[in-house]
Amino acid sequence: MKVMGRWSAKTVDVKADGTGLSSRAGTSLLALVADRVGLTDGLCEALQDTRERRSAHDPGRVFCDMAVMLADGGRCVSDIQAIAGQSSLFGDVASISTARRVVRSVSASELEGIRAARARARGRAWDAGAAPERVILDFDATPIDVHSEKEQAAGHYKGGFGFNPLLVSCGRELLAGVLRPGNAGANNADDHLELLDLALEQLPASALDGDILARSDSAGASHDLADACRETQIRFSFGYPLTEPVRDALSGLAQSAWQPAIEKDGRPREGAWVTELTGLVNLEGWPEGTRLICRRERPHPGAQLSFTDVDGHRFQCFITDQADPDVATLELLHRQHAQVEDRVKTLKATGAGYLPFHDFAANAAWFELALTAHDVMVFTQLLTLDGEHQSCEPKRLRYRILHVAGHLTRHARRFTLHLPADWPWAGAILRAFERLQALPSPG
Repeated sequence: MKVMGRWSAKTVDVKADGTGLSSRAGTSLLALVADRVGLTDGLCEALQDTRERRSAHDPGRVFCDMAVMLADGGRCVSDIQAIAGQSSLFGDVASISTARRVVRSVSASELEGIRAARARARGRAWDAGAAPERVILDFDATPIDVHSEKEQAAGHYKGGFGFNPLLVSCGRELLAGVLRPGNAGANNADDHLELLDLALEQLPASALDGDILARSDSAGASHDLADACRETQIRFSFGYPLTEPVRDALSGLAQSAWQPAIEKDGRPREGAWVTELTGLVNLEGWPEGTRLICRRERPHPGAQLSFTDVDGHRFQCFITDQADPDVATLELLHRQHAQVEDRVKTLKATGAGYLPFHDFAANAAWFELALTAHDVMVFTQLLTLDGEHQSCEPKRLRYRILHVAGHLTRHARRFTLHLPADWPWAGAILRAFERLQALPSPG
């Protein structure tokens, strides 16, 4: 009989007496990348005033360890034990009570310091090769449900109960976010203006001098935000509601006014057409040069039409002040705003989907912690990994790269992390550590 790859519990003795062992050898990449881009040092500086005594854990390092924990898959403060029990890789990690105390000590001034530390780390990461091809700021709101009474939790627009934070992403990264009560409006112009300022503070100086585009759905289409974009020399592309004047303009268009929409590779998008309505609809009040563009598309099978749909087609409109005469290219660019949904999903998978505190201020600090964890994970993917692991979702990254067993040994004053020889993705992990060593040290 062939020997099967399983053993009977009756024939094997199990003991918890191993040393130098880790079930999260790949997770050490996250902590090392945070150190290499200067995030750990920046957080230590930002939270130094909250340190009660010199002999205690540095609050900034505790905050960074918690960010690594969230990127690793943790959901609450007590999950920090998962890396605290791996001292051979992560060193002396704070206790649950200390970690909780650090989060609760974060006030408005500390939040500013944490954001500044994230911005400096982002600048180093972009210099090392993590910069996106183009700076496009995508605004979006997303509900976070809670299942107990929490301060400022309320019913939100999706029918649930909890919070309604507003976020802005750039490429793979989430630059900034503001935790808001559940009943906060998705189209609150003041919140969008605050978030625009926070997002610009996260960008390196070199990016501020280049071309920047702000994108949003119709909830972000406000005159105040458009005016702010014009003042800061940022182009905008906002969703626009299908109002009665827009429907009247569409009904009077000839078929020849429509041209095929396109896909990313330049091929025509099946069953979709675009046209420009500038001059047919009154855009008074919007910045000079604002254009109105519309996409007409056949609904997907099974989709429910609304009373605003005409002739069995769906219509999506947006306004922009971009000067490109090719409306199909502009429509494609605006349609790619949908990728912000993936960024929101990833953020919720790195801690933002669970707000563990009752106090709103503590949950706001936790939300910033989740943004920091998202930074650490994305920087690690972009700077050290390749292939599909450079863009895969957190679940796959953890299953293949982060949660791999390892054995740490020491010989001749050097440490060696031994990975399983037959692990299918051992090569990807080895290449990641090689790229990590090549990254410039902070300072």
